[in-house]
Amino acid sequence: MDNFDYEVIVVGGGHAGLEACFACAHKGHKTLLISLNFKKIGNMPCNPSIGGSAKGIVVREIDALGGMMGIAADEMYLQMKMLNTGKGPGVRCLRSQQDKLEYPKIMQNFVKNTPNLSFLEGNVVDLIKNNNEVRGVILQDGRRISSKVVILATGTYMEAKIYRGKEVKKEGPDGEKGSYGLSKELEKMGLHIYRLKTGTPPRIEKESIDFSKSSPQFGTDGHYAFSFDTTKFIPLKEQELCYLIYTTPLTHKIILDHLDDTSLYGGLISSVGPRYCPSIESKIVNFKDKERHQLFLEPESRQTSSIYLQGFSTSMAVDIQEKMVKSLPGFENAKILKYAYAIEYDALKTEDYDEALSIKKWDGLYIAGQICGTSGYEEAAALGLIAGINASLKLEGKDPLILKRDEAYIGVMIDDLVTKGTDEPYRLLSSRAEYRLLLRHDNADMRLKEIGYKIGLISEDRYKKFLDKKNHIKNAIELLNTIYIGTKSELNDYLINIGEVPLSCGVLASEIVKRPKVKLDKLMTFIPELNNLNLDKFEIEEVEIMIKYEGYIAKQEKDAQNMHKLEELKLKPDTDYLNMDGLALEARSKLDKIRPSTIGQASRISGVNPSDVSVLILNAKRKKL
Repeated sequence: MDNFDYEVIVVGGGHAGLEACFACAHKGHKTLLISLNFKKIGNMPCNPSIGGSAKGIVVREIDALGGMMGIAADEMYLQMKMLNTGKGPGVRCLRSQQDKLEYPKIMQNFVKNTPNLSFLEGNVVDLIKNNNEVRGVILQDGRRISSKVVILATGTYMEAKIYRGKEVKKEGPDGEKGSYGLSKELEKMGLHIYRLKTGTPPRIEKESIDFSKSSPQFGTDGHYAFSFDTTKFIPLKEQELCYLIYTTPLTHKIILDHLDDTSLYGGLISSVGPRYCPSIESKIVNFKDKERHQLFLEPESRQTSSIYLQGFSTSMAVDIQEKMVKSLPGFENAKILKYAYAIEYDALKTEDYDEALSIKKWDGLYIAGQICGTSGYEEAAALGLIAGINASLKLEGKDPLILKRDEAYIGVMIDDLVTKGTDEPYRLLSSRAEYRLLLRHDNADMRLKEIGYKIGLISEDRYKKFLDKKNHIKNAIELLNTIYIGTKSELNDYLINIGEVPLSCGVLASEIVKRPKVKLDKLMTFIPELNNLNLDKFEIEEVEIMIKYEGYIAKQEKDAQNMHKLEELKLKPDTDYLNMDGLALEARSKLDKIRPSTIGQASRISGVNPSDVSVLILNAKRKKL
């Protein structure tokens, strides 16, 4: 096949599919996005929020690499909040409450106005195959559309079923039709399909809630954004409020009395749901010692009166949902606009794809998003971006982009998936990153923008702005490390006022910055030379973090370099682990199944011990000799 209809076909218009097709189109490749319904492109069937623990940093990484989620999220948010401000910089992150109606419109507008990108409504039921190559898709109506590369980003639509109590429907999320037929063909191709589950809570009519029984939750004042290039911000006074309430003893009793009425405990659902976003019935069963569970009331749009009941996901029958909701404080007269449900769908086992998100057995086939076994909009978008980048690089005859664990949370996620696997919807957490002080909210551009520029997704203007920021920070750190500050009375007054010991002699400015209670923006009053650099608020923050945590950062960088040495030791794809002398039996089985590309990756596989790693290193050195 020399003549192709498109270079890239992306199947699925969710967050993964969007980033994949934008990446390919922005790099100049003729791309087709196929989705079931154009009006549902960029839809948020669960919580209309973006960001949160670790996830907020991922959105910053997407932006630094040239993705679109952060740009869209900054357009019309309802609330923007910086989380974990009382904790260290390694866990601080943004979370935004999005407008459920506006966010998809923004993304749909991007699709309409992106050069090299076309759209088609349709249901893909099979792939065009040529020996071990995938070269296009086959639609339900029989149409065949050829391409050099296909990216599957099917979300929760593939063989989807909706559960409410004993009621089961073949239906996709948010009342949409699902996608049926493709799973069987993927199985025929030798791929491993398994079922996963997620769910969503009920939506409540705002006017039917008594908010006096809840605690208001405010956004964070200041110019916060996911994109490093955002210049327009919504003032705090114009942002929407969220609210906090707790479940009651009556809520728990109703749920425990009706467990058999849930799809989950009633035996209809056998698949595994996300551990870190469980249903309310799972929380009450698994944490019986907890007297109450917190719930957040979050607006869905400025154009509707719908309130999302965060933390109250359930597969309970609708009549029981009514009782559960009315047992909550302030919900005695609540009107349910949309009932909660659980959704079950097909995904591919992680053993089927590699670090580039390409399917090992089939050339030209990539996957992204929840088909990879993940959960969450942000994880999906990040995987879509990487799949789109690597599909493009393949077309250009270049090596794939593989982000390291010390470079990005995206690298942590993909390495976790292909190395450790997952039997449940994978969710990113800051605790998954061993180098999280390196993977901060503030420095995502410093880590990744150079890569985005070299790939071709960051424009010259954006890159120049980044270089200016980089120079500002470099110059500020150099200045603080060279200039001495004497025992000025005004400075000592400041230090005494914040509970720090006053200076008795001149010291380097950087040594003062390292003091726990000292804030660089306040200290700048006593350093006129620093004011001449015209640092903005976020540059000042980054300089302060880099100086304050210099020792810890250096240690993590050293640990990362040691891991890099293991990553440089490559393992051949055809290595015979089953017959390698010295390996433990479990290690042989795991290595043969996962087939790691480096010894570093092999060392992170559960069941592969340090003694097994030593055997692999020795074997690799022998082969090299």
